[in-house]
Amino acid sequence: MLAPQIKTAAELEKWLLDWSELNAALDEESSRRYIAMTCHTDNADAEKAYLYFVENVEPQLKPRQFVLEKIYVAHSSREKLPKQRFQVFDRDVKNHVELFRPENVALETEEAKLSQQYQKLIGAQTVNFRGEEKTLVQMGRYLEEPDRALRQEAWELVAKRRLQDTDKCEEIFDQLISLRTQIARNAGFKNYRDFMFRKMGRFDYTPENCFQFHDAVEKEIVPAVREIQNERNRQLKLEKLRPWDLAVDPQNRTPLKPFAEVGEMVSRTQKIFDSLDGELARGFKQMDDLKLLDLDNRKGKAPGGYQSTLSEARVPFIFMNAIGLQRDVETILHEAGHAFHAQATRDEDLYAYRGAPIEFCEVASMSMELLGNEFLEEFYPTAEANRARKTHLEGIIGFFPWMATVDAFQHWIYTHANHTRAERKAAYLQLMDRFGGDVDYSGYEEIRAHSWHRQLHIFIHPFYYVEYGIAQLGALQVWANSRRDKVKALNDYKKSLALGGSRPLPELFAAAGCKFQFDAATIKPLIQLANSELKKL
Repeated sequence: MLAPQIKTAAELEKWLLDWSELNAALDEESSRRYIAMTCHTDNADAEKAYLYFVENVEPQLKPRQFVLEKIYVAHSSREKLPKQRFQVFDRDVKNHVELFRPENVALETEEAKLSQQYQKLIGAQTVNFRGEEKTLVQMGRYLEEPDRALRQEAWELVAKRRLQDTDKCEEIFDQLISLRTQIARNAGFKNYRDFMFRKMGRFDYTPENCFQFHDAVEKEIVPAVREIQNERNRQLKLEKLRPWDLAVDPQNRTPLKPFAEVGEMVSRTQKIFDSLDGELARGFKQMDDLKLLDLDNRKGKAPGGYQSTLSEARVPFIFMNAIGLQRDVETILHEAGHAFHAQATRDEDLYAYRGAPIEFCEVASMSMELLGNEFLEEFYPTAEANRARKTHLEGIIGFFPWMATVDAFQHWIYTHANHTRAERKAAYLQLMDRFGGDVDYSGYEEIRAHSWHRQLHIFIHPFYYVEYGIAQLGALQVWANSRRDKVKALNDYKKSLALGGSRPLPELFAAAGCKFQFDAATIKPLIQLANSELKKL
């Protein structure tokens, strides 16, 4: 395979498919070890197997993959491959060859180990609440309780527990910044931000577009968030809105309880997909039948949720931490959207095209939240379903300022690589003031100043966050389209998923019936639609 006797474009195409199969097998092995480690962070064997792959296998793979990429880029038959078919693949491999530096392999290994240290640190965080040990995820349910003193007690306990690991988080992050800055310099970039834009294949937008996005969020969305917060404050009859007042129902109703057991969540979610689309419903049932769902929260399990694909078997796997909240219903719909994306590309033989750019992967998942929400009566009576829909829409509006904070913060961090911790803190607080809404953190200033520590993307997936904002605009457009023509909107959605990563981002968005723009002109009508819908609920 390293020295193929290839003379024609057809032979080169066959070689690419062989390479795809190799990549799929390697990717699946990596995924299986990652899944085992995150499902059981307290399992020494699972941790050892994952770290072995990260420390001993991946460093061996990267230079070998680079050799294969160089063979492809230099091959005389490359120009004879069908242009439409291989345009994106060719662009991406060429970009990777240009960026690869052998000296970065060891640095990337260190980066992965530090990321794993962060996950282990966060995964081990528990508190003793009224005589019971609870994970921080489990404590989330108490922030929805009508008893304000109880909410404050729970919030303070969690916040102070996070604060105990502040120095460890800061130390890990300082090391990550140093490593990432060196990786960028080795590749010939003046900063890690510019390096990551190239590495992530952001060919269709620039840092300046991101700054425009931040400005549009500040202009069009922050006022809407503050209006929602002020209404919440009025309904709760408070003098000031505090951080433990943000998740409780503003009318002090008890928290929505969509399900008691994870099995119940799965069966009711299945009914949502049965109502939405037969093909998608069959896909979800297959995952359940094949035991490709690990959904319950437990001690020793990594935080968060994700969908991973077993690339050789070409089946998706969903991981999450369900505890019986409405947020869990949103999460299962979201991750199922990712899984449907993986299933839609199952017949694509070119491994690189079975995944799409993150900006569009998240359109698949976020659209499914909105489309699935139409059938929330599978979990609730109509009045409670409307309450859940309202909470979800408010959450979407409220997400954009946090997205802008996280993205703008990373732009600042990596274009000021020699900053001190005090300067980093000041930059973050400035962004919190710009995007943070009307919430009073008096007496909890240190907790507010380090609240970014809970955002794992900043540590583990640098710059992977603005994609959520871009994709949310796409999802809102899919939803807006479905308000006009449900059948066409769903068919466009499915058609766009089936393209995988075979077309550039603007074409993927267009296939889904969306514009690939994230300026004020795009945002304004979508927020107006969301606000008008909120008034009906």
